[in-house]
Amino acid sequence: VGLLLRALGYPSKTIIYLAGSKTFGGQRLLIPLRALFGNLVDRTTLCSKTELSDLVGPEAPLPADIFRLPLPKSEQQLIDQWKKAGPRPRPLPPPPDRPIYQHEKEGWYAWILEKDKEPDPSPMEHRMQAHRLIWDALDYIVSVEADALFPGFNNDGSGWPDFSGLVIGQRLYERASSRTYRPDRKTIAALFNITRDDMYHPKRDWMLSVKEHLNRSLSEDGFFRQSLLSKPNSFLNDDMESAEDDNDTVEQLEPDAVDATSSLTSLIDHDEEWDPND
Repeated sequence: VGLLLRALGYPSKTIIYLAGSKTFGGQRLLIPLRALFGNLVDRTTLCSKTELSDLVGPEAPLPADIFRLPLPKSEQQLIDQWKKAGPRPRPLPPPPDRPIYQHEKEGWYAWILEKDKEPDPSPMEHRMQAHRLIWDALDYIVSVEADALFPGFNNDGSGWPDFSGLVIGQRLYERASSRTYRPDRKTIAALFNITRDDMYHPKRDWMLSVKEHLNRSLSEDGFFRQSLLSKPNSFLNDDMESAEDDNDTVEQLEPDAVDATSSLTSLIDHDEEWDPND
């Protein structure tokens, strides 16, 4: 991202706000970006701990999650447990269970008998998850109101909305003229992998190709490409398809109705020609 921004002509003193609750790979991946742009900030550098705590609001203290030892057993309880333990010597442990295949997990009984997380999240984990939602909302507001937006990662192919996709859609809805880059990752990867010597010629510079692609994403081409990518996943697409299907059904019924009417008329005319005494 840093190389692409420098190719667009952004100076090293540009203030960049890093949005997102989770950085894949940690701060180690941000070292090259911080080397190119020294004014790389996020919510932790712009807001103090007091301001962030005021944003969260007052919270009741949670009970301490302390591991408690089981209650000691009396001598009589130990003797009874020893008598009910079974025959001695101990038998060998049972063999491991067979693997559960994916086709056996499908169905309504799978999510009833199985949990995604073991054990259940603690109250502190629930509170931390609520804090992450607040930080995401703060980053969302800053990203929507930013002068320029460059998504580092979006459209992972899962079909679910992601942070960058929601911000791009909100900026398009509020201000269609805002500077929102929509890079094509396949095109960018191809430009990064080019090793031809002529790509460094002044008239065929690599930076000119990158700048042309990113500037094209700001124009109508970027809108059309984004609409084609988002249309299959839009909930409006289902309504439009169902409406088209209804129209097709009506169009198919109309000729059938005309044919039935014409056949009925011909039969009536034919009956009039018949002699009732026959």
